[in-house]
Amino acid sequence: MGNLWKIIIVLLLVSAVSAVIILKKAENNSNLLRTIASDTNDSLVMTIEAVDAQKLPRLLELGADKCIPCKMMKPILDELTQEYAGKLQVEFYDVWKDPAPGQKYGVRMIPTQIFLDPNGKELFRHEGFFSKEDILATWKKFGFDF
Repeated sequence: MGNLWKIIIVLLLVSAVSAVIILKKAENNSNLLRTIASDTNDSLVMTIEAVDAQKLPRLLELGADKCIPCKMMKPILDELTQEYAGKLQVEFYDVWKDPAPGQKYGVRMIPTQIFLDPNGKELFRHEGFFSKEDILATWKKFGFDF
């Protein structure tokens, strides 16, 4: 009977040590995830603050990588991004991969272009393909002559 108690005590000790080790690893992983999340949030905040500090008008394109009209818009958006750097902020959101921006802006079809003034107020919205010339003419209509 004495040997049985010794075996039970050893098993309980091994279980307790194992539980402590598992909990310690879980705590370390949790701290690592909190650090990563904090770093990600900090860089996101810095990016948003940098954009806000510039107070640029923004063109939002809500579409998808695989949508044909959206693919036709990509070179136009790339040109606008390069040609008007420091004057216009161009942003693309793939609403098939991440539907949150589409829901936020009430998108009914893609592509949708949303024109925002430097304060974030929506000036104009267009659905479907929109040529570079039409985009620039729309900005001009609102007093932004790039």
